[in-house]
Amino acid sequence: MQLSSRFVLTGTALGLCGAFAAPAGAETLNLTVTLPRLHVAEYHKPYVAVWLEGPGGMRRTLSVWYDHDRRGNEGAKWLHEIRQWWRVAGRSTPLPADGVSGATRAPGPQRLT
Repeated sequence: MQLSSRFVLTGTALGLCGAFAAPAGAETLNLTVTLPRLHVAEYHKPYVAVWLEGPGGMRRTLSVWYDHDRRGNEGAKWLHEIRQWWRVAGRSTPLPADGVSGATRAPGPQRLT
C-alpha cells in the first residue's frame, strides 16, 4: 500500500524553496506526518520519503526513513517502491544520506523540522 500526500506552500513558506542556497536567510518549516497503524498479522514500519517540489520539479529531499541498519545495506532494496521519490531523486542519492536518512518510525504523528 502506498500513501501519498501533497502540500501547497504559500506565502513565506514558498520562499523557503529558494532559501536553500542562502542558509543565513532560511526559515524553518515544521511538518507533522502521521503514520497509520495497519492491522495486519505481520506489521513492518513503513518506509517514508519527504521532499519538496517546485515548478521546475524536485527541489530537495527532506527525509528518508528506512531500515538502514540492516547488514549489507539490505534495507535499501525496498526504497525503489517509493516510486515518485525514487524516480526524481532516490536512484541518484548516495545512501545513507547524511542528515537526511533515518530509521523507520512507529505509527502515529512524527515531527519534521
